Amino acid sequence: MWDKMDLLEYENFEQLKEVCLKCNKCPLRAGAKNVVFGEGNPGAKLMFVGEGPGKQEDEMGRPFVGAAGQLLDKILAAAGINRQDVYIGNVVKCRPPNNRLPRPNEVEACSEYLAAQIKFIKPAIIVCLGALATQTLINPQARITSVRGKWFERNGIKILPTFHPAALLRDPAKKRPVWEDFKSLMKVYREVNIEQLTLGF
Repeated sequence: MWDKMDLLEYENFEQLKEVCLKCNKCPLRAGAKNVVFGEGNPGAKLMFVGEGPGKQEDEMGRPFVGAAGQLLDKILAAAGINRQDVYIGNVVKCRPPNNRLPRPNEVEACSEYLAAQIKFIKPAIIVCLGALATQTLINPQARITSVRGKWFERNGIKILPTFHPAALLRDPAKKRPVWEDFKSLMKVYREVNIEQLTLGF
């Protein structure tokens, strides 16, 4: 996906969104009510990437508004992070049937939109929520259980993989490691913000 970033020729973020909302490059669009482009601060220093929209997200056209999204909101609030200050999106923008995992061809079809979002937003940090985002942005062979909580870097962006909030709903034992990951995130996020204040951004 990273190799596409230099080839993208959208004029601005709004044009990217317009094109994405009209997309039908893969079969997912036919079964989805809405294209869930993503939302938040387009100049965010912190970006969260999940796997794909669920039922409520598809109905509302917004990412992370269902049970997993409500849990993410609680985690963000506990970490002192304002949802309006960050950007939240997904690897694929249309809901897979029955919330199944997106297939490789669907991920590939949607990858230029995620690449373009990252290119325009220019986040300092990306948090990968779950295995698919981790494999898409870090390494196709990555296992979330092995790499969660470890920092990576791609194109000058710090990347932190952690469990998807939906996994915490299925297995509450994962809440503690995710909180440890968020403590690490808060530390690096503060450093990024202090750095920018020092540089006068």
